[in-house]
Amino acid sequence: MKTFLCLLFWPLVALQADELVRHEWKVDGVVREALVYAPSDATNEPTPVIFVFHGHGGTMANAARSFQSDMLWPGALVIYPQGLNAPGKIIDPEGKKSGWQFAAGDQGDRDLKFFDAILASLKHDYKVDPKRLYATGHSNGGSFTYLLWAERGDLFAAFAPSGSIAGPLLLRLKPKPVLHVAGENDAVVKFEWQKKTMDALRQLNQCGAGQPWGEEKLCTCYPSKIGAPVVTFIHPGDHPLPAEAPLAIVKFFQQQAKP
Repeated sequence: MKTFLCLLFWPLVALQADELVRHEWKVDGVVREALVYAPSDATNEPTPVIFVFHGHGGTMANAARSFQSDMLWPGALVIYPQGLNAPGKIIDPEGKKSGWQFAAGDQGDRDLKFFDAILASLKHDYKVDPKRLYATGHSNGGSFTYLLWAERGDLFAAFAPSGSIAGPLLLRLKPKPVLHVAGENDAVVKFEWQKKTMDALRQLNQCGAGQPWGEEKLCTCYPSKIGAPVVTFIHPGDHPLPAEAPLAIVKFFQQQAKP
């Protein structure tokens, strides 16, 4: 089987995206919300979809400002969901701030059900491309991205968690293209923890030796014998999402599609 080549295609970047619109869904009697960007032709043309999950204590608006996926890929449907109050594993054990479930069954699977509800409505309202569904998120949002990989992985073309670890979920992951963002001086989710996740992902995806990834100086691409490359975005900073990461994430997604 041919090795997947780590090619880099530069996207067209919009100077200004259309307006983000707040949408609501009722899930198990609870009103959930998200900011949604929809391209003008999304009802007629097969359209890629990106889910972007904020970190613990974050908001959908903060995720939109940080990731800017709608600006960087104006041809994609982009959803910035809002989490509910949830206990954190590292901070906020009392659950006074917004967040996402860490494992299947947590919080009555409220966030997995929320994802299912959003995707069902998108398929009803737009022409969703079933080969180009993606998820990214930072910190607790990155952990939920790994949970989606474990629980809904067959739906997705690729993932891009940031500042997070897969932990026990590694045992449930099937090979998929992935870009992982990690800070060498992360004081919240230690870099050595994230390195173990990245090492395990390369083994899972049957990757070879690393090589430069286009002009992305902070990225290393590990080609995969089974078409599931791993890209590591390792920056010298602390826990926050680095400013260079969102564009790299979008570039990576643009390269990936399900067979």
